[in-house]
This record gives sequence, C-alpha cells and structure tokens, in this order.
Amino acid sequence: MPASRTIKANGIDIFLTEQGEGPLVILCHGWPELSYSWRHQMGPLADAGFHVVAPDMRGFGKTSAPQDIAAYSIFDTVGDVTALVTALGESKAIIIGHDWGAPVAWHAALFRPDMFLAVAGLSVPPPFRAKGRPLEKLKMDGIDNFYWQYFQTPGVAEAEFERDIDHAMRAMFAEGFGDGANSLFVDPAKGFLGNRPQNPKLPAWITEADLAHFVANYKASGFRGGFNWYRNLDRNWDLTAPWHGALVRQPSLFIAGSKDSVITGLIGAKRVAELDKVLPDLRGKVIIEGAGHWVQQERPDEVNAALIEFLREVSSS
Repeated sequence: MPASRTIKANGIDIFLTEQGEGPLVILCHGWPELSYSWRHQMGPLADAGFHVVAPDMRGFGKTSAPQDIAAYSIFDTVGDVTALVTALGESKAIIIGHDWGAPVAWHAALFRPDMFLAVAGLSVPPPFRAKGRPLEKLKMDGIDNFYWQYFQTPGVAEAEFERDIDHAMRAMFAEGFGDGANSLFVDPAKGFLGNRPQNPKLPAWITEADLAHFVANYKASGFRGGFNWYRNLDRNWDLTAPWHGALVRQPSLFIAGSKDSVITGLIGAKRVAELDKVLPDLRGKVIIEGAGHWVQQERPDEVNAALIEFLREVSSS
C-alpha cells in the first residue's frame, strides 16, 4: 500500500505518496487534481519494480501554496520536482505528467536531461513554443472568452469554484474536461461551470468516496494555487525563450484519450500529429479510444500497460 509523508524541497513543503523500490518514477498531476489522481498507477508500477512517487504539486492539496502569483512559474514547478529527486536521495529519475503535470514533465526533461532520463506525458503534448505569448495571441486572434483568460483575474474563478466545492468537483469529473462547447469557452455571466447540470451522475471510473477525497482536500486548500499556474502562461513563454526550438531527446511516450478536446482541437491535433518533431526518441503514441481527459483514472489498465512497457524498456537500457 502507498505510504505518505511531507518533504522539504525547493523552499516548500511537498506532500507525497510513494510505493515500491527500484528506479525512481515521479508522477505529476494536473488541474484540478491531486496526487490521489494516480491511485490506480501506484501499485501496478511499484509491482513492476519501481519506486513510484506522486506529489501534491505546488499550490495543491497538502503541499505549500505560496501567496505570490509569480511563484508558480515553470521554473518553480520544475524546480520542485528536481529538488524532490535530490531530497529522495536520488540523482536520476523518470518523470510522467498529466494535464498541467505534463508541461512540468516535458520541461523537466528539457531543462535537466542529466537528471530525467525518460519522460511520458498524458493528455497534453510537449512544448511547441509558439511565436508569441499565449494570452496575447488569444487577444490578437479576437478571442476573449477562453478559459485561460477567465482564470486570470485573482479571486474570480476562486469564488466560483469555492462557492460549492462538491458541485465544482462533481461537475469537473462527471462532465469531463473534453467537451469544448461546455468546458473551454466561458460565458462570464455563467462562469466556467455555468453550463454544467446540478448533481450530475458520476461516471463509473470515479466513486463517491473518490470524489469526497478531492472535495475534502479542496475545502482545506482552496483553488487559488492551481489557478496561479494559469496566471503564469505568458511569463512562462518569456522565461523559456532560451529553449525556443529545443528538442526533448530522451526516450518519450505520449498517451491521451480519443475524446479529449485538448488533442482533438485544431492546435492540439496538429501537435499530436507532429510529436516526432519535438520528441526524436518517441517510443509510442497511445490514443485510447473512447477515453476523455482524465485518462489515467478513466482507463487505468490501458494506461498502466503502456507505462509499464515504457518504463521497463527505458530502465533496462
């Protein structure tokens, strides 16, 4: 069974769950999630011969949530996982990320190829650094209601999500993050959750007990930390200028659900089609038919099989 503890690293307290012995594997969750999102991966990956560590990421759950918005840049979040590897007494690791955790994993591999020997991303393709700041580009394209933009003003999205945390989390998981009409563009009068039904039925892959775990953690932490990741989108573009056009050369794997709008939209589909332009040692592109955005929770058997095959392959070499 997984154990849990809190470790000081990179100037913050990082709560983590861990299981197994062997080569270190770091699992980075996304928004609005927790280390608990990897509950179906911990045992199987540990049984396959790995030391599996899933932290609550900066600003989430029981991990520290700095007040300063600027403390949530890609340098800070990658700094956390880098410092975590060292705090665990290791110098090498394999890193895997889902949703916002995927950019952390991709950039960790990009920034520290000496430490992160292989990388897998779920749902979000690797960084294709565009020619301009993401939020500025949306505005120039005449878009003013994308969810990234709605999340920018401190306090607005927090107030909506914290008004009824049970409903917010139930709606996110029950309705998914993959329906672009409901999820990615926001009517400010209705908010991010405005088009979602009250008390929706949970899908089979998440139980009421699972939901209660998320709700309890978000009642304790609030949502500010997670939204601050989005408030660094343009700043991250500025900070990563030295890596413009750089490739992630380590062995890599990409996994996503076929019904996830992150990869089915025009930009996402193009990025998935062109993975090998950024990942020259791409070992697999696994698109799980019928799965949505919460892919490692929705379809753990397929995800675990792909991850274990990849981990065994890269650790043996």
